[in-house]
Amino acid sequence: MSSSSHAATSVQADVVVDVPRENAFRVFTERFDEIKPREHNLLAVPIERTVLEPRAGGTVYDVGSDGSRCTWARVLGYEPSERLVLSWDISPRWQPEPDPGHTSEVEIRFIPEGTERTRVALEHRHLDRHGEGWESFTSLGAGSGWPRYLDRFRAATQREATGA
Repeated sequence: MSSSSHAATSVQADVVVDVPRENAFRVFTERFDEIKPREHNLLAVPIERTVLEPRAGGTVYDVGSDGSRCTWARVLGYEPSERLVLSWDISPRWQPEPDPGHTSEVEIRFIPEGTERTRVALEHRHLDRHGEGWESFTSLGAGSGWPRYLDRFRAATQREATGA
């Protein structure tokens, strides 16, 4: 897996997994609850589950242990086996951002590298749309940001391949 700053207003990360593209897309979208770390939490209570609604116009939200809900992304593009595009509806103060004009985009592309290998390339772009403090989001390209999500995604694909 690699990650780097692509441009001042975007970050990129990618990973190669040993599953066909269709499987990679399915695991990412259907098992997103396993991919998003529980400690990445905007709720006042622990997260019980994270839901990614698999359709353009859907949302991504966390459900708390008390039933509370925090929507933090919208599904902007849903093209099975090829790509998923999400809004990042979180402000630089780590609070939900209700104004779509102040949100960025996360595009996840699923690129076949043979019949049984897929490169998953993630680009989080337009970070500057968040306004003041947006520069803090460039840290998402390293460490516990998107590379951690992709590590967890790789582990989920391995569990799926072994039937776990």
